[in-house]
Amino acid sequence: MTITDSALLRPHAEQAYAAELAALAAADDRPRPPSWRLSPHAVVDYLLGTTLPDGTPITPKYVGPRRLVEVAVATIATDRALLLLGVPGTAKTWVSEHLAAAISGSSTLLVQGTSGTAEEAIRYGWNYARLLAEGPTRSALVPSPVMTAMDDGRIARVEELTRIPSDVQDALITILSEKTLPIPELGTEVQATKGFNVIATANDRDRGVNELSSALRRRFNTVVLPLPASEDEEVSIVARRVEALGRALDLPEVPTALEEIRRVVTIFRELRSGATSDGRTTLKSPTGTLSPAEAISVITSGIALAAHFGDGVLRPADIAAGIVGAVVKDPVTDATVWAEYLEAVVRERRDWSDFYRACREVSG
Repeated sequence: MTITDSALLRPHAEQAYAAELAALAAADDRPRPPSWRLSPHAVVDYLLGTTLPDGTPITPKYVGPRRLVEVAVATIATDRALLLLGVPGTAKTWVSEHLAAAISGSSTLLVQGTSGTAEEAIRYGWNYARLLAEGPTRSALVPSPVMTAMDDGRIARVEELTRIPSDVQDALITILSEKTLPIPELGTEVQATKGFNVIATANDRDRGVNELSSALRRRFNTVVLPLPASEDEEVSIVARRVEALGRALDLPEVPTALEEIRRVVTIFRELRSGATSDGRTTLKSPTGTLSPAEAISVITSGIALAAHFGDGVLRPADIAAGIVGAVVKDPVTDATVWAEYLEAVVRERRDWSDFYRACREVSG
């Protein structure tokens, strides 16, 4: 059975934006590094959005400082690997995927970092049936995504690098410094083809983090992805992603979504910063990060509730449960923070009375 891209729940970036990538490639007359599908300038335009000379719109994939994206793309064009660092929810994975798609035409050479990630995921493994039958041969070797990227001159992605145990992380050191991957069992090595590089993502504020060794950190150029600078910017990011997710999930359009998006973003920004937007009231901050990614999840869940169990209009009651769940991660500390915020801030806002009542019902 053939499955079209439109039927996929979560198409890869190179599938979802194939038309934009093709249009950029056709219009791109700037020099391209070896094995790159687009020039560095066109890669930045793909990430940040533009309008091509023929009028073709390129939608923004990331909202943030242009210089920051330029630094990231310029890093990949050198022999330095790129480390995207930031708190959870700052679009590190999203940016990593789109960079790989624009540069290599594929974002799927991925190592997902966890506490159980083994060294084989970064170097190589073995097909044990063939190993027993043939002994150590190249045909019995199972290449990792990183090894495949070295062979093909493409971008390898390492997600959640700091989740990977420290001794496994260090398997990257030789790859990044020497651009080779020794295979001692065969008495040979894989040398990286031009175009190969690594984009890693990490955060150092979450639980279960393994610090990067200084030797490994030196092999990366680190770019810190910040949280959105303004409320309007964050509302725009959340609204765009909610719309895209709604289309992917075939959720119906729901009225008043923008109004509730701004309310959720306001709450998250105030609790993150420890003060109300007017600066008059100091607040305690919860243990969670309350990032745009969590705001997107709250709104999308609310739209599903409104569409399937309500009257099709997004109301405060539809987002109350989601927002309480996003804020209250620690049932003791965060519950107190949320209760104080409800009484000191939400209750006092004139046009938030319906939201206050909905949250009180959920919080008990």
